[in-house]
Amino acid sequence: MAFDGITISCLVEEMKEKILNGRIYKIAQPEKDELLLTIKCKKSREEAGGEREALQHRLLLSADPSLPLAYFTKDNKKSPMTAPNFCMLLRKHIQNGRIVSITQPGLERIINIEIEHLNELGDLCRKQLIVELMGKHSNIIFCNEEGMIMDSIKHISGMVSSVREVLPGREYFVPQTEKKEDPLREDLSKEHFLSLIQEKSMPLYKSIYSHFTGISPIAAQEICYLAEVDSDKPSGAVGQQEADRLAEAYFAYIKQVKEKTYQPFIVYEKKEPKEYSVLPLTIYNSLEREEFQSLSELLEHYYAAKSTVTRIRQKSVDIRKVVQTALERNIKKYDLQCRQLKDTEKRETYKVYGELLHTYGYQAEPMAKSVRVENYYTGEMLNIPLDPDLTALENAKKYFQKYNKLKRTYEALTEFTKETKEEIEHLETVMTALDIAVLEEDLAQIKEELIESGYIRRKGGGKKTKLTSRPYHFISKDGFHMYVGKNNYQNEELTFKLAEGNDWWFHAKGIPGSHVIVKSGGKEIADSTFEEAGRLAAHFSKARGQDKVEIDYVEKKQVKKPAGGKPGFVVYYTNYSLMIDSDISDIKEVKE
Repeated sequence: MAFDGITISCLVEEMKEKILNGRIYKIAQPEKDELLLTIKCKKSREEAGGEREALQHRLLLSADPSLPLAYFTKDNKKSPMTAPNFCMLLRKHIQNGRIVSITQPGLERIINIEIEHLNELGDLCRKQLIVELMGKHSNIIFCNEEGMIMDSIKHISGMVSSVREVLPGREYFVPQTEKKEDPLREDLSKEHFLSLIQEKSMPLYKSIYSHFTGISPIAAQEICYLAEVDSDKPSGAVGQQEADRLAEAYFAYIKQVKEKTYQPFIVYEKKEPKEYSVLPLTIYNSLEREEFQSLSELLEHYYAAKSTVTRIRQKSVDIRKVVQTALERNIKKYDLQCRQLKDTEKRETYKVYGELLHTYGYQAEPMAKSVRVENYYTGEMLNIPLDPDLTALENAKKYFQKYNKLKRTYEALTEFTKETKEEIEHLETVMTALDIAVLEEDLAQIKEELIESGYIRRKGGGKKTKLTSRPYHFISKDGFHMYVGKNNYQNEELTFKLAEGNDWWFHAKGIPGSHVIVKSGGKEIADSTFEEAGRLAAHFSKARGQDKVEIDYVEKKQVKKPAGGKPGFVVYYTNYSLMIDSDISDIKEVKE
């Protein structure tokens, strides 16, 4: 579900409950478009006779264009050694400031945090920290009492946006890029509501969210579902009875927003999160539902992994570009080499021509353009083209020269093609490792591999990066330890250093993926563990997400390292196979 105005309304209520009148204790900027505020509050404890207890909350504010978010988190994040300028400005003005109000204009995707603080002269001042969660236009803006922008986490000049500039010294105003109605208006009538949604002919649910601020497509579909009207029906074709039901459903839905009757929950389909909401979604009544105590708890659960993946993908852009460019270049080279290799297939024909002309050349007439002779290899008659300006023996010599040239080309191309093919396979494994990476340490190890392979130049005086990334560690239901490599270096280490002869080795058949090692400990491994290890091999491969993936598995002692092979490359000549899905949701991971 989109992080819409209704969701933000619920979050604002949670923020009021937790941090209103709290003091900003710490300000950090762990990412270029992200703030982490530590806020200390005091709360009465009735069980302690009215004693005041200090509480601490961490508020994450992210203006990431691909995943803008705001929620409370228990986790701290590592900050850069030198704080960015925006972070330093906030520390100067509002560190130790008191949060006096938290508001949301209408149902806009905006949170306005007003902070009271003392300036250098000891005078009481107020500042505003405005969080705009608007997709690619998301921003965090710091304003003074007069509403003038002091700075922002992203600077938007007139060259970038013709709607408004977000620069120090400019006046702040809420962007009005679309003419939408405020759903919380008290004077919004049924007639006006219906006139708006029937104004243009478009799918009904789209007409609703296009005309009202803060309503997402799924919320609009829910309103149509409650009204028992097809959400895809053209808005101009809605009958009177349907229109009446639609208006009734809309105002009943918005009433829940006004009364703040929020209950955050996630609905699941096949164990995968499908949607989340803070208001009922009867459209998904048939699906499994999980409720949460707070919206922050839901958002952290729903977006934590997604946010991590998004961040890592952003940080891996440069590495991906290097790998993709090299991959495309090698694929083109391989295609050319294959075509050239195909052209050498005529070499044996030229050899036969030469041999037959040596034997039957006397049958050729002077100045003849061809000669028909018996092929003593097959017993069939063969027509051999001739150069009329040459004798039969000279033609035979010419054919042998062509044969020898094509033979040398074939031998060289065979080796080159093999090397290029191996390089493509290597780069594909690196690309899969980038998809698997979840930490910056994982990227560092992949980058180190590319440096040693010659794709990236080492910086910093030739010093090797310290590698701290570790393989995944799981435990099967039967208690067996299972390890999964995140990249080629880890695959190599798991297979040839960690694994022993009677341990089991798993890998997706014929596609890039991780090595999975099951430590047997000298015991017989249960069938269920084989299945779990197979799922891990499927999940951490290029086939992730597929219902059926073929997995090869074999005792580690059968796996060998080819001479001169690249990191993580192995060979095996006997193996078992199984077909399995890539769902690992019920496999227990060990956090190390």
